[in-house]
Amino acid sequence: MIFLDEAIIRVSGGRGGNGCVAFRREKFVPRGGPSGGDGGHGGGAWLIGDGGINTLYHLRFQQLYAGERGRHGEGSNRTGRSGEETLVRVPLGTQIRDVDSGELVGEVLVDGDRLLVARGGRGGRGNARFTSPTRQAPRHSEPGEEGQERRLRLELKLLADVGVLGLPNAGKSTLISAVSAARPKVADYPFTTLTPQLGVVAEGIESEPFVIADLPGLIAGAADGAGLGHRFLRHIERCRLLLHLVDLAAEGDAAQDLATVEDELAAFDGSLSARPRFVVGSKLDAARDERREVLRQAAAARLLPYHEVSSHTGGGIRELMSAARRELNRIAKPHVDQLPPAPVDAPSG
Repeated sequence: MIFLDEAIIRVSGGRGGNGCVAFRREKFVPRGGPSGGDGGHGGGAWLIGDGGINTLYHLRFQQLYAGERGRHGEGSNRTGRSGEETLVRVPLGTQIRDVDSGELVGEVLVDGDRLLVARGGRGGRGNARFTSPTRQAPRHSEPGEEGQERRLRLELKLLADVGVLGLPNAGKSTLISAVSAARPKVADYPFTTLTPQLGVVAEGIESEPFVIADLPGLIAGAADGAGLGHRFLRHIERCRLLLHLVDLAAEGDAAQDLATVEDELAAFDGSLSARPRFVVGSKLDAARDERREVLRQAAAARLLPYHEVSSHTGGGIRELMSAARRELNRIAKPHVDQLPPAPVDAPSG
């Protein structure tokens, strides 16, 4: 499955059915009268959270998602059948905006949650609804209303507890593969990771597992579109803890490598600078002593916890994951409140 974290779709509520003009004329019924039924309501368009998918790729093959139109009313005061709703499955963490107005429509964060994105039209009233003492034989009814139609931009922001970030080739994918069952591509050239990868870290039955995300490498200018980071920086926004990896075996200034990624985080979203973060020296088995010391001092100057790991030998991995788990337990989970859906002033089914 190809990872796709943006999609534009059209959604439309079904049109309501027309009201009916009819009169009751039956044998042995001395007084008939208006008997036109109401039209059925159009079906709405809903987004529903599905924890089994993690990409918007399946929306690539269909542009319009429309609710079914309501049936027209019939004689004998029979109301038309309401139209079926259309349900569009989206991964958890999907944010929805109206393309034309830029309005934030809502978010889908919990498995099974439904968000109404296009209302179905009301069914028109039949002529039986218009009777009164002075109008006992009305000969008019209402047409059904059109359903709501809009274009939506869907943006996926992965739901992960821990995000792993750093420069390209800092050892992020190797760390993910060492602590979880995820198997991202690992190679000795930059930008090996082209899409975010999720893994689940579990250490025994009694420990609550947590989700860790491997994000594509960031380079200078990523917040302005350089490299791949610009496309995937949004996925960091939902991570409660960041593991900032710096390659201990590389050449150059480790403190500068640390600052480069920090600058891009701040340029993209200033609040990310205050997010709980560990500085992690990677590739400990091939580390340069001078880089270790510089990085340790840089972490201390920022008052950030410092860890060193080797994903190949396993050194420091257990200690890092235990520290991450303790930090997650300390950080209260955000209360997941679904943003209110579009007001339902017309029944949609």
